[in-house]
Amino acid sequence: MDITVRKSTVQDGPAVAPLIIDAIGEIANRITGEETEEKIISSLIELFEREDNRNSHLNTYIAEHDGQVAGMMIIYGGDKAINLDAQLEKWLAAKNTQIQTIEVEARPDEYYIDTICVHPDFRGQGIGTILLKHAEVLCKEAGYSKLSLSVELEKKRARHLYEKIGFVYSEPWMIIGEEFDHMVKEIN
Repeated sequence: MDITVRKSTVQDGPAVAPLIIDAIGEIANRITGEETEEKIISSLIELFEREDNRNSHLNTYIAEHDGQVAGMMIIYGGDKAINLDAQLEKWLAAKNTQIQTIEVEARPDEYYIDTICVHPDFRGQGIGTILLKHAEVLCKEAGYSKLSLSVELEKKRARHLYEKIGFVYSEPWMIIGEEFDHMVKEIN
């Protein structure tokens, strides 16, 4: 299968938003301040189109097959997280939603994979691995020596993939009230 990984464009928002929901579940409700799937998707697209938050197109990469979005990955430096999340909190406040403090999800010296998801039609074909390998390249290019991610405790299959390509458990991590395992891979 021919897969190309590219930087996203604003036009990718409608394809990316459902994948974000698939990856993070009800955390999407909390970071958008919305309850219905339609409003969550609309809010995620709005965030995607902006340039000042973690879910921006500027932090997103697309795995593409024959013009279709086969997967996506949101990635940024851990040292950028506080500012990105402060902008997200301001956006939530402007919407008059219940404001959540968005916890930092990575150490400042890590290049952080915030969200990664393969479209259901393309799962089991190595696209997740392709995205993770691309993350290693981006990590080096950005000047970081550690690549990190957090995985929900019940996502055993995902954790197995991460371990298989060299991520190791670092520490427990809480993200918006849910337990995760923080995993790190040293990049040389």
